[in-house]
Amino acid sequence: MTPADIGLLLSIFAAATLYSSVGHAGASGYLAAMAFFSVAPEQMKPAALVLNVLVALVTSYRFVRAGAFEWRLFLPLAALSVPMAFVGGLWTLPARWYQYLLAGALLLGALRLVWAPTAGEREPHLPAWWLASGLGAMIGLLSGLTGVGGGIYLTPVILFAGWARPREASGISAVFILVNSIAGLAGRWQASPAFPEALPYWATAAVAGGLIGSYLGVKKFGSEGLKRALAAVLLIAAAKLIFS
Repeated sequence: MTPADIGLLLSIFAAATLYSSVGHAGASGYLAAMAFFSVAPEQMKPAALVLNVLVALVTSYRFVRAGAFEWRLFLPLAALSVPMAFVGGLWTLPARWYQYLLAGALLLGALRLVWAPTAGEREPHLPAWWLASGLGAMIGLLSGLTGVGGGIYLTPVILFAGWARPREASGISAVFILVNSIAGLAGRWQASPAFPEALPYWATAAVAGGLIGSYLGVKKFGSEGLKRALAAVLLIAAAKLIFS
């Protein structure tokens, strides 16, 4: 195993640990690491979706079991996001378009890490079904196209709009990421994806990080320094994608 292989494994573990602590599965972190270590673009999306499914399973279980979940908000969000994530997973964008779209997702991920909106002191209120479903559809399509689960798009909206408190927003995002990642992976599977040979090792690192991070997240533990460091990695990876 080369130093680059070890570096990628450690990056995946760190991303899974940090992201799962806030109810996310880490796709933007995995994609940033893969871009940084020059993984082939055609392998990045299917690999990120596999890792996302595994970590989202762990994270969803932890947050739902802790009572940090709201079915009445999740159902309209997921109603159209799942089929749209499948459609997005079917599409194979030209390499350059995919790089730009992914770079945008990484920039949003960096913003989410360093500037986390809060729900304030307002009492949470549920949105209209049509509004939540429309939002879910847009996020689902972006999720399938880029290989992320959609949490980096969804969580800020939930908190800004006051639809849920922070812990419930994390739990909803975790399950949302899970169903969208499964749908996106199913769509990608139809296109005969190319998986990296090292994927089993990456999966082990991601699951280990997810177990640790989701435990810390439920216990309300966080690390601002680590968040800023990972945000810097996302920005570097986005720049690499844009200018390479």
